[in-house]
Parts: sequence; C-alpha cells; structure tokens
Amino acid sequence: MDVLCIEKLCQRSQRPDVLTTGAGVPIGDKLNVMTAGPRGPLLVQDVVFTDEMAHFDRERIPERVVHAKGAGAFGYFEVTHDITRYCKAKVFEHVGKTTPIAVRFSTVAGEAGSADTVRDPRGFAVKFYTDEGNWDLTGNNTPIFFIRDAMLFPSFIHSQKRNPQTHLKDPDMVWDFWSLRPESLHQVSFLFSDRGIPDGHRHMNGYGSHTFKLVNAEGKPVYCKFHYKTNQGIKNLPVEKATQLASTDPDYGIRDLYNAIADGNFPSWTFYIQVMTFEQAENWKWNPFDLTKVWSHKDFPLIPVGRFVLNRNPVNYFTEVEQLAFDPSNMPPGIEPSPDKMLQGRLFSYPDTHRHRLGANYLQLPVNCPFRTRVGNYQRDGPMCLNDNQGGAPNYYPNSFSAPEHQAHFMESKFGVSADVGRYNSADDDNVTQVRTFFTQVLNENERERLCQNMAGHLKDAQLFIQKRMVQNLMAVHSDYGTRVQKLLDKYNAEAKKNAVHVYSRGGASAVAAASKM
Repeated sequence: MDVLCIEKLCQRSQRPDVLTTGAGVPIGDKLNVMTAGPRGPLLVQDVVFTDEMAHFDRERIPERVVHAKGAGAFGYFEVTHDITRYCKAKVFEHVGKTTPIAVRFSTVAGEAGSADTVRDPRGFAVKFYTDEGNWDLTGNNTPIFFIRDAMLFPSFIHSQKRNPQTHLKDPDMVWDFWSLRPESLHQVSFLFSDRGIPDGHRHMNGYGSHTFKLVNAEGKPVYCKFHYKTNQGIKNLPVEKATQLASTDPDYGIRDLYNAIADGNFPSWTFYIQVMTFEQAENWKWNPFDLTKVWSHKDFPLIPVGRFVLNRNPVNYFTEVEQLAFDPSNMPPGIEPSPDKMLQGRLFSYPDTHRHRLGANYLQLPVNCPFRTRVGNYQRDGPMCLNDNQGGAPNYYPNSFSAPEHQAHFMESKFGVSADVGRYNSADDDNVTQVRTFFTQVLNENERERLCQNMAGHLKDAQLFIQKRMVQNLMAVHSDYGTRVQKLLDKYNAEAKKNAVHVYSRGGASAVAAASKM
C-alpha cells in the first residue's frame, strides 16, 4: 500500500456514516451506558461501553526513550547527479528517479510534552521507500555526537534525563558525565553555540553523522558520510526568543513545519555525500569511524546527489508520525555499515526498541511497511499481524517449495578482520584538535562570546568541582576558551554566594549551612 493509498483510506474513514464498535458492529446509542433502570448499576453486557473504555485505556503506546517529541512529514527524494560509480542501490540508479520518503524531526532528551525550542540536538531521520525495501537514514542536525562507544549510550541519555530521586533535570548529572568524557567536547561546543537552538525544523541541516559504506555494481566499496543542506537557509533562535517561545508556543517547530507545508511552501534539502577510499581511511590522521569527528570538506569534498522535498502533512499524527519507526539496519543492497562503534550499537538497539514499543510486527504498520517491494521471509505470527501472514507458504528454511538458497547479487561486500578481540578504550583519542578548529576558525568573535556565555550560564548550576573539571577540559582545547568560561563562572558564583549570605542575614541556621557550601 503506497502513501497515497494510506492517505485516501484515512480520509475515507474520517466521517463515518454509521457509528460502530471497533469490530464494525453498528451502535444504536453511544451517548448513554446500559444500566438496570435509570438509576441502576452498569451492566457487564454493555459491550459498547467496554469497547470504548478498553481502547481508551490503551491509547498511549510507550513513549520513545529518546527523540520523544517530534514532527513528521512526507514527500519525495529525486536524484539529480549520477553516483552509480560509488553505489549500486536502486534509489540512486539514474538521474531523475524519485522515491517516496517520510521524515521525522525531533528533540533528543525531552519528553513528548517538552518544548521545541530547548537547547538540544535535533533528530533528523529519513525513511526512503525504495524498490529494494526501506532505507532508514537516522541522523541528527549535527555531523558529530557526544560519544564514540555505544556502551556509553544508556548512561549518556540517563545523564540528560531526570534525577532518579528528585525527578528533576539535574545540571550535576549533565556536566558530570560530559566533564568525565572529554570526547563530548566537540558536540558540547556545537550545542552551546548559536547552532544549539535551530529556528524550527526547516532551517537546519541534517547529517547521517555515522560513517557508512557504499558498494558499486562491480563490488568495489568506499566509505561515505551523508549530508542534507537546507535550501531555506540556516536560521537559529536567540536565547531570549527561544525562552519566550518555550512558554508561549512550546510546539513552535511542529507548527512551523505543518503550516509551511499546508500553505504550499514545501521545504527542501540538497543531498550530498563525502567519499573516502579504504586506503585513505587506513592512512587518515584520525579514526574515520569516530562519531565525535568530522571529515574535512577540503580533503573529502561534498559530492551532490539529489534533493528531497516535503509536500504532505500527516493525515493523522499518531498513525503516521508516532508509529513511524526508523531503523539504521534497514539498508538496501549497495549501502552497508562501517565499523563505526556507535552505528554498530544502533543496528541492534533501534529495531529492539521498536519491537518493545510497537510490537513484533511493527514493520507491517502502513507507515513502516516497505510497500514498494514484496516481503518474503519465514517470520510468522506474533501480536497485531496485519497482513495475510504469508498464507500457506512454508514457515521454515531451507525448504523444497520456495525461494532460492543463494542470491549472489545481494551479498554484502567482504572485508578483512584480523585484529585481536578485546574491549578497546578510546577515551584518550584526540578529543581537542577539531574542537580547537571549531572554536578558533569556524566561529567568529561574537559567536565565541555567545558560546562561552551559553555554556557558563548552564554550567554554573553544577557543583564547583564539576565546574573546575569542565574548565580544565576547555583549557586543553584553547586557553581562551577555558579562561572566558571561568571568568563568567567566577561572576555567577560570586553572585550566588552574595545572595546566599544575604539570605543568611535574614534566614538563620539553614542559610548558614547553604552559604558554607559556596
């Protein structure tokens, strides 16, 4: 079923001519419960009521652990440049080819009811409904991330969530983790720069972030990174404006995207790749699979591929956005994972969380269904099976009745592995050089000043020993970076101590205890 069919089906069911139960049985009265007399008790046989109430009790599926607040839209991807010398995937097979897509934008750490204008990375996930199954490119609006080892991901997310005792956001948790993991310096610097609060979803770039592998028709592989540059221009929100919107219009990003598409102002992005040969990867000065680092555009220039346009809003948010599930392990032939540790971890975690949140058959939901190809596997049954369960076809493999045993043209590319198996500590990899470049060369003086102000304004709420450790990390990047943040912290801490003493002069012993901790 294609997206257009889904839309027509949803529109047809919006205004039912006859009220029915969920099973389609007509209802004579849906305003009054069935009772024994006008004042009597409710009867168990009132299946109209139980049908209504039982569904209501189950309306909320589990919230996404990460990226809970988001906006979605639909459109198409169009190939504008030939990259078949790098990749055999049919989605790129000729200039002019179009592929339906679904896109979801999101904040990362907040709950589903949080504001769209918080300082947080933005998720930027694209689902391509290709001729060879779905391709899910799950990225962010930054080309890097806080950590490079997937083992740390649960702890990183916990540090950004709520304190398990107070159930409050806790600056100590946030900065304790970041300061103990200096590889986060690059992303933290991005986050507290002007780029940390995009002006809605239309005015930000997207990145596949991870390193991937492309394979051409001859079986030759290269490594690549994916970029999508906004054609609306980069726009970010000043801190004051973002704060105002958080209280007056917390759904600002969702509203802006929806209204733009509804008004025919369809947002678009230009799609690029960077390419690195295996030989270049072997000799590059940094680990090319390190998610905390970027690839130089000078050394690995952007190669244009195509564009994507969002031209349809969801007909029903829950059906098409809340149930929309992205999985980076969904890659058609010609696109494969690299040894990127974070990507390797996501290959498991994403489909695993979808099976928990949506059920074992989540890929049968219309918005997740690879409708441009026919699914053929030996998986059967499970809750909420929405199709014919593959009829009477065999449910075991190998068998004598269906499917070839070997499909050579779909085989993954081979690669050699000879290293010793072990748990390798990457904490001491170069964590500062690219951050120094960002601070000294990418940002101008005004942008550097705002970065330090934003960072100090948040870091001031952490304990002093955590502040000190974070400043030491910044000093390792550049003395000016650390010094500026420290001067601002000194100012904030002096004001806090003065206020505490003032409270003490009016407040007694408890205030003495508070002041003594400053």
